[in-house]
This record gives sequence, structure tokens and C-alpha cells, in this order.
Amino acid sequence: MDDPRDKSDAQWRELLGREAYSVLRGEGTERAFTSPLNLEKRNGTYVCAGCGQALFASSAKFDSKTGWPSFSEAMPGALETKRDFRMILPRTEYHCSRCDGHQGHLFDDGPEPTGKRYCNNGLALRFVPD
Repeated sequence: MDDPRDKSDAQWRELLGREAYSVLRGEGTERAFTSPLNLEKRNGTYVCAGCGQALFASSAKFDSKTGWPSFSEAMPGALETKRDFRMILPRTEYHCSRCDGHQGHLFDDGPEPTGKRYCNNGLALRFVPD
């Protein structure tokens, strides 16, 4: 399998389209309450829209009432984190570990037992039903 990190900027733009490219490659954020994935209730897996790597099980999804798909835990090894200072206060940003595609931010206000909220851009995900 080819390493998705080897794709050129032009290849990413063609593959993703303007809005998803802005999120996944430009670390942008989609508008709240715009993703159809907010309403997705079926069993399945949420995968990276850039490379297809499995990121979240549907069993980890919850309604955070923030307007973005939210998850209490990620698949093991699926994500990498870094500090983000763009909003002045530091936040934890996370990316797909396979293609480096920006997914969202991690907060400590999620449900038990993890207490985590992976606040994800819907444009950065695809849902694969069971």
C-alpha cells in the first residue's frame, strides 16, 4: 500500500475537494451543526476521509451538543496529538496517524469512563456501517 503521506498537495486537493481539504490538510474547522454525521446512529466505524484508517467505533460516539461528531475514545494507535496555540489557550489537536489528516481537538469534558471528548470535524470522517 502506498504511504498517503507521499501524496502531493495537488493530489490531496483532487481527492478531498475544497471543504474537506481545508479541514484535513489545512487544519480548518467546519461550521458547527453542519455535518450529517451528527445524526448518524447506526452501528459501524468512523474512518479517516483522507486515507480510510479506522478511527472510532460507533459505540464510542455520543451527543456532546457542540455541533460536531464526538467520541469518548479512539481506536488504539489511530491518532497522534500535538499542542495547538491558535486560540491563545493551548488545546490538544489530533490527527490521523496514517495520513496526518487533521481531525479535531481533544477535551477533558467527555462522559465516563474515559472523561474524554474527541470533537471531530464531520468532513474529516466517513462512516462505514456494519
